[in-house]
Amino acid sequence: MNIQTALLQGTKLFEDERIGAPRLTAEVLLAYALHRDRTYLYSHPEHELSEIEWLHYGRHLHERLNGKPTQYITRTQEFYGRPFHVTPDVLIPRPETEHVIEVALALGKGARRFLDVGCGSGAIAITLQLETGAEVCGTDISLAALKTAAGNAARLGAQVGLVACDLESAIADQSIDVLVSNPPYVPSAELAGLSREIRDHEPHCALTSGPTGFEIYERLIASAPRVLRPHGQLILELGYNSSDRVRELLGRDFENIQLTSDLAGIPRVVSCQLLH
Repeated sequence: MNIQTALLQGTKLFEDERIGAPRLTAEVLLAYALHRDRTYLYSHPEHELSEIEWLHYGRHLHERLNGKPTQYITRTQEFYGRPFHVTPDVLIPRPETEHVIEVALALGKGARRFLDVGCGSGAIAITLQLETGAEVCGTDISLAALKTAAGNAARLGAQVGLVACDLESAIADQSIDVLVSNPPYVPSAELAGLSREIRDHEPHCALTSGPTGFEIYERLIASAPRVLRPHGQLILELGYNSSDRVRELLGRDFENIQLTSDLAGIPRVVSCQLLH
């Protein structure tokens, strides 16, 4: 079987099972099986797959048909132009989270120290360190997630401090200029309604914080003033329809509250400044 035929078969399988982006998914999985980039598929359509290449490709097709996200199969997701290693221990970085980076870079000019709470794969923390050159720390309660983040930092050449703790509990008082976080915000009752790719494969602790989905927002907003320096910045990713409640929580200790929307016009990031 050559590349052209393999792609046609993979695309047809995904189309029949209504897998999103069937042709692209088949290309990504075949390129991964061949240890080549996707351009090779177009320049060498006559390439005959070896037995081991076909076995790998077939396994990847099977995994995807059973709902495993492509990123967990290839163990890679691009974020802000860089390849990040991802495992089922961490949330797959989303394109909308890049808005957090954009807001942090705009508001954090000249900042000496950033903190990413719940860093997961390290996508936010590592990107901020590489883009700013500032001191950046990431925290997570999951040791497995921190191991993934450490590997990504090493591969991408980022100097990021990683700390195992609950939220920012191990961080010194008034030591942070900019605190960023993409907290879990899906109400637990809504997990069952998520796509199987998310529901059955991504870590639930990174998706939901409890019945309302605001539990981590409440705790983080209440404790952030302890670690932020005077007039420090707090930047949070927002869940769908969460902006009103989060703004209400921020009103006690923060000012200059601003919302940033994604390309669909949905409020995706809230930024604010410590009052004192």
